[in-house]
Amino acid sequence: MLKVNHIDVFYGDLQVLWDVSFEVREGEILVLIGANGAGKSTTIKTLSSLLTPAKGTIEYGRIRLDQQEPYEIIQKGIVHVPEGRRLFAEMSVE
Repeated sequence: MLKVNHIDVFYGDLQVLWDVSFEVREGEILVLIGANGAGKSTTIKTLSSLLTPAKGTIEYGRIRLDQQEPYEIIQKGIVHVPEGRRLFAEMSVE
């Protein structure tokens, strides 16, 4: 289970997430929907450990993701793949 517990996230002095909490149980699918600037990308970057919450915790099973490095999170099978930025224009599916 992935559990996000009351996280606050900042970009410098600017707070962009306030008290965000949710759970994703085994077999469930969670969708983040919102307008531009609502915090969807910030939430995903925080789950990926690209950003660190100023408050709260992120747990995956019994592991605290908010205390892991991004490469450690990838090794656990949690990945963040940005879309629509032509990051892999030279690569094929094959």
